[in-house]
Amino acid sequence: MLDVTGLCKRYLPEPGEPVSLPDAVGDGTPYAAAGGVAPGPCTPAAPRWLAHNLSLQVPPGETVAVLGASGSGKSTLLAMLAGLEAPDAGRVCFDGEDLTHWPPERRRFALMFQDFALFPHLSVQDNVAFALIEQRMPKAQARQQAVAMLARFGLADRARAGVTQLSGGEQQRVALARALLSGPRLLLLDEPFSALDADLRQQLRTDFARHIQAAGMACVLVTHDEAEARAMGQRGYRLVSGQLQPLW
Repeated sequence: MLDVTGLCKRYLPEPGEPVSLPDAVGDGTPYAAAGGVAPGPCTPAAPRWLAHNLSLQVPPGETVAVLGASGSGKSTLLAMLAGLEAPDAGRVCFDGEDLTHWPPERRRFALMFQDFALFPHLSVQDNVAFALIEQRMPKAQARQQAVAMLARFGLADRARAGVTQLSGGEQQRVALARALLSGPRLLLLDEPFSALDADLRQQLRTDFARHIQAAGMACVLVTHDEAEARAMGQRGYRLVSGQLQPLW
């Protein structure tokens, strides 16, 4: 089980960095309606919390969805869970073991980005088999396991194709097949469908939810799309000022 306790991360702007121009105050009320004036482009950015005493538990087989606006810290949260960024304070544990200072490769977590992160010079099967080959599994055996995984996604007949020959939906399925084949204990999804059209997003989130549940792994999904979050997450939170506010 993923067990995050007291996680803190503060964003410190560079000297002279201008504040981004929001459309509204924190509760969504437009500045004009609130009787205020939006910050000007020369207003200096202020430090802010991306995670502030944040705690979260995710058992195996459950997907937790985290909603939040751009810049709220959603991707930073995943980066801290994956070991790509260090928290200022707090602990990231899994099955009772403290992983806070472990490098990413020791954690056995898989992080999927919105841009698929496939290797254009490799075939579909070699993209899926990549992690196994890096772990020094014989290439023939790794490819055999990759094709078996691709068959679960209906893509066995595309195993020898180049990834650039695939549609966006097929590429995203290949990315998930690669993540699942590596046997991760935790799957981290960073807005995985944002680059796809609406109909394909709806189809893929159902497909992903089925495969993730069948694998029995813990999963954290971050997104700005509430419909997507509700379709995939058994629990949902909104990340506001570095804290998780329960939604369902």
